[in-house]
Amino acid sequence: MRVAVPFIILVLLLTFSCKKEPKGIDGELFSLSEEDAGFVWYKNSDAFLDKSSGSGHNFPFLRTRFNAAAATQLDASGKIVDNAVFPEGSVVVKELYNSSNELERYATLYKKSDSEFADANGWVWGYIEKNGKVVESAELKGASCIGCHSQGGNIDYMLMNVYFP
Repeated sequence: MRVAVPFIILVLLLTFSCKKEPKGIDGELFSLSEEDAGFVWYKNSDAFLDKSSGSGHNFPFLRTRFNAAAATQLDASGKIVDNAVFPEGSVVVKELYNSSNELERYATLYKKSDSEFADANGWVWGYIEKNGKVVESAELKGASCIGCHSQGGNIDYMLMNVYFP
């Protein structure tokens, strides 16, 4: 019995101290969000932007980056081209930061029209903490995101040009 108690404690510590990787489509989005090689920053700058008045995200700072496919819809200054439609395979990652400039969460869009979790425009939506905890599953097809991202001035759901011209 005495040997079992330390073993149980060790197992519990290892279980709860490890990073939790989400599964399925949320796991795929999390992996895409963590990858940053080959991404381009909005307006070609990785500077922190202050949360806009129109944002539904509860974090004071953000940065947004685009993978190579999505970057084809940016102009030379790194802004989204008017009337752009992002191609299949596009990944747009909004990194959300706390007041200490620490990354807290990823808000990710992945253009994957053949996914069962894609919305009517082909986007798969993810909202995942940096430790892998799923805040809103991609299985919900952006239900709590689309309302804001559909507002006037959006370009294929992107609002960066509206709030950060």
